Amino acid sequence: MSELVAKVGGGVGAFAQEQWDALNLAGNPFVSHAFLTALEDSGSVGEGTGWQAAPLVITDSEDRLLAAMPSYLKGHSQGEYIFDQSWADAYQRAGGRYYPKLQIAAPFTPATGPRLLLSDDALAPPLLSAAQQLCTQNGFSSAHATFVEEDQVQLFSDAGWMLRKDIQFHWHNRGFASFDDFLDALSSRKRKGVRKERAGAQEDVSIEQLRGDDIKPEHWDAFWAFYQDTGARKWGTPYLTRDAFDLFQERMGEQLLLILAFQDDVPVAGALNFVGQDALYGRYWGCTRDIRFLHFELCYYQAIDAAIALGLSRVEAGAQGGHKLARGYEPVETVSAHWIADAGFSEAVSDFLERERQGVALDRNFLSQRTPFKKA
Repeated sequence: MSELVAKVGGGVGAFAQEQWDALNLAGNPFVSHAFLTALEDSGSVGEGTGWQAAPLVITDSEDRLLAAMPSYLKGHSQGEYIFDQSWADAYQRAGGRYYPKLQIAAPFTPATGPRLLLSDDALAPPLLSAAQQLCTQNGFSSAHATFVEEDQVQLFSDAGWMLRKDIQFHWHNRGFASFDDFLDALSSRKRKGVRKERAGAQEDVSIEQLRGDDIKPEHWDAFWAFYQDTGARKWGTPYLTRDAFDLFQERMGEQLLLILAFQDDVPVAGALNFVGQDALYGRYWGCTRDIRFLHFELCYYQAIDAAIALGLSRVEAGAQGGHKLARGYEPVETVSAHWIADAGFSEAVSDFLERERQGVALDRNFLSQRTPFKKA
């Protein structure tokens, strides 16, 4: 361990792709070198965005990567989907400076995944210690790891980081051979409702699923218009630049699934998904025409079709959305981990999180009893 060095890079692009991706053991698309450098090279993160790439890594004496953490210096709390603005307000009213903070995440991506890329789990404590030292030495208030995959939660907990829980809705493939198999698992009323929505959405459009080289520049131009419309309504300013989509296509085209709806050969709506080793991740949606049920069709039902065809075990359809419950997406627990430098504020946040976890557990139990599946 005495020969190991922890350091901060100016971006993921500063590290060799083969070394970075060798640490991404599960092949998660959102912590891949291709995805993270596409954000950097397109200007989606970097100067003027409030997301300054600052990946923390551990190298050996020959400068080979042994551990890495996709991390960012944040000047705000936008694009995280785990909301800490009330913490920032309280800290600043008490005379502190909450920003900048250290954010360990895949930017703009509420999808579970590894937040510590490790050649050996024994490197987790020094990597997390390095994150804390970075905050302390630079006067940062805190460090936050969002949407931590289940297998890594204990690594954060063992290091003394506080855990925060929330709920998302994921679809789980219970060995379904087709969408009709999935429908057969639903109660009669819910099954009829899904069929009605699919028929209504498909009545006036044709739908195509496109991957890899089948996605052409004109498809991205259309989707960019959809994405801008959704971004303007939800966030004010879209997080990704137009160049980001071209770089996604160039660097990870086969991991993209673009679902488009057409009227008279004109694309009118679209949903972009990323394909992982065992999951389909729904990320962006938008439209230029309001067509009833089309959002459900493109984002939820077409995603289920694709996951079954690809043999994937689940669909993660993004943050929030209780309306997903009636469409076969079940409540699951998501976890984030937090370290706060100030001991007094850390204790106050810990007390808050304990109460919040109890409420989240009650909500999840309530929702779990109201899934559309047949009761045993």
